[in-house]
Amino acid sequence: MALKIRLKRIGKKRDAAFRLIVSDSSNAPTGRFVEEIGFYDPTKQPSEVRIDEEKALEWLKNGARPSNTVRSLLKDTGVWARHTGEAN
Repeated sequence: MALKIRLKRIGKKRDAAFRLIVSDSSNAPTGRFVEEIGFYDPTKQPSEVRIDEEKALEWLKNGARPSNTVRSLLKDTGVWARHTGEAN
């Protein structure tokens, strides 16, 4: 079972927000998921990003692979640097 950390779209038309979820890669992005670890709202200025760092680091340590967009969000919040050991 390959786990992925990816975005799940929520919200109304033209007013999208996203949840960061951990799910099996064979499941649809809007389908079943294992755990919700964060929230992302790109419509606000500046964008709102909330990530539970401890849960995210635990899933990354256990082998969950982030999507490209989630990886960039993790880099922006500093979670990716803590995971790779680049943090001070």
